[in-house]
Amino acid sequence: MGTETARPRVVVGADGSPDSHAALRWAVRYAELIDATVDVVVAWDMPGAYGWAALAMDADFDEAVARQLLRKELREVLGAEQADSVRAFVVRGNTVEVLLTAAEGAEALVVGSRGRGGFARALLGSVSQHVAHHAQCPVVIVRP
Repeated sequence: MGTETARPRVVVGADGSPDSHAALRWAVRYAELIDATVDVVVAWDMPGAYGWAALAMDADFDEAVARQLLRKELREVLGAEQADSVRAFVVRGNTVEVLLTAAEGAEALVVGSRGRGGFARALLGSVSQHVAHHAQCPVVIVRP
């Protein structure tokens, strides 16, 4: 009786797209049902960081500003009360790798079916496809 178990976690990937907004709302509703915490994860990386080309520095990117913008977006999508109930993370790295790492030990990883890039006619984006194949927890892919 002396040991207290941690609350389950739901991880949701966000990129500002309508699909990620739908995923965020779904994740919050699901977390309420299972009494879980919600971790909202935004990944960023410098262009060319994984190629042979010299690193291209994004002089416009400011991680503190990105956190502020994420908090603003959470309030707009969820409302103030629910936005304050989630934990928000801005993490540098490859999006798939960041989400897979964040989801280790989670009850679920929730992503939108498509993000900001790719082809408009594709049913799934590359990130949702990759995490569906490689996550160690259940993956929920949400369409708006």
